[in-house]
Amino acid sequence: MEGQNYLGIYIAKDGATVVCIDARGKPKDIAGCFSVSLAEQREQNIAADMSELARLIAQGCAERQLLFSDAAVALDCSLFMQHSVHSEFNDNRQIAQTVRFDTEEALSTDISDVAVACEISSTGDTGSELNVFTAPREVLSALLLALQGHNIDPITVEPDINSLSRFILETASADEDSNCLFSILSRVRGYFVGRTESMQTPAKRTFLIHPTQNRFDLLARQIPATAALIAADQPISSLRVFDSTGSVDCHRLSDKLGFQAAEFDLAGPVASDATTLSDCDDTVEFAAACGAALALSQKGQGVNFRDDFMPYKGRKLRLQKTLKFMSISVTILLIALGTYVTALLLQMNNYRGRLRDNFERDYSAVMTGSMPRGGIKSGVRSLGGELRRTRNIVVPGGQGEQSVLGKLTLVLEAFNKSTSRTGLSIDSVTVTDRSVTIAGSTSSRGNTLKLRNAVKAMNLGNVQERLERDPTGRDNFKFTIMPEK
Repeated sequence: MEGQNYLGIYIAKDGATVVCIDARGKPKDIAGCFSVSLAEQREQNIAADMSELARLIAQGCAERQLLFSDAAVALDCSLFMQHSVHSEFNDNRQIAQTVRFDTEEALSTDISDVAVACEISSTGDTGSELNVFTAPREVLSALLLALQGHNIDPITVEPDINSLSRFILETASADEDSNCLFSILSRVRGYFVGRTESMQTPAKRTFLIHPTQNRFDLLARQIPATAALIAADQPISSLRVFDSTGSVDCHRLSDKLGFQAAEFDLAGPVASDATTLSDCDDTVEFAAACGAALALSQKGQGVNFRDDFMPYKGRKLRLQKTLKFMSISVTILLIALGTYVTALLLQMNNYRGRLRDNFERDYSAVMTGSMPRGGIKSGVRSLGGELRRTRNIVVPGGQGEQSVLGKLTLVLEAFNKSTSRTGLSIDSVTVTDRSVTIAGSTSSRGNTLKLRNAVKAMNLGNVQERLERDPTGRDNFKFTIMPEK
């Protein structure tokens, strides 16, 4: 699967080697590897060369169906330079902020046109000793733009010696001597990787080899000086040599150096099958490409030219695109959901409006009024009081004709019978739980007295009266009947 592999690419001026390894960080499972090279007769144009190399790399991956999630590049030693620089600081952040100034001072030249990457080789009371690598920005720009044009955006671009040392230390056997120097000789390049117990990072050196040069004599001269530079307090006790031509006699070299020298198989731990390296031109280039891929599975700060030039933003851009797509999708979903809910609410409000109109028009008699002050319980208590008052009025002490209502009916009947003779006119009848008040007028005082006598004759209760004559000649009266309880 694409997300389970890493791609390591070794880039030189005239060719490249590509290795695809398992993304779990162990170079045991090689998904594929191959080498590509440029035609011998080409113009000296770095941009065109890198563009053609990128095309060949992408074509090779497509032909072999190599799928990968991330890529890393190991830059050939002919494309960068290595320097020893002293820094007055021991803090990584301060070193990163001042390494360009320290490098420019140490080289006594303008470094505005180069990218700088460094690692701390040792620290002390006076500061830190740095391995500083510089690469022309023109080369890095041409390389990155060419690879990105074929959908390959490397996370790291580091020196090949750094990738090679990572591969060696990752695949070295557990019983290997701790104070050991590794010497790796390719067709035209040589590398030294040394480690001791006191060193923070492995010591690294690169040098060029002429095809006709005697490799035994070259190692005999280079190894003592390299061993002295690596650790004066802990001398190198063993040497491991890999020579792609197989022309170095290690027994003879041991006698000359004074410590053990032996051959080792550089790619043996990961390429036990002979067919694994069938498409690779050089074992050292294969190891450098594999070491570059291993950088993607290791945490921590490494030597990366991209930290100083064209910083990697691949994951950030992918994350931004993903978040943008998700935000647009969520926005569309929320708009659709809001529209749907709004339509439901409008439909419900429309139905509720029609139902309210029907109630107001057809069922107004049974519709409730406003909530009484004090709540439902207060309304119930008020209704209970009115019910008791009504009962006291209707049934103060008897039933039928003996009740106030019955007696009042008889009085009104008596009044009606005498209306023609008395000229009776009743203005109002007021009924309470304690009394019945009748107000009206007759044609004369005598007729009023006759009515009073008729009321008293009904034995309705205690009768109080108030009489007065009207200027028009009529006699006004007001009878208050208080039934006996």
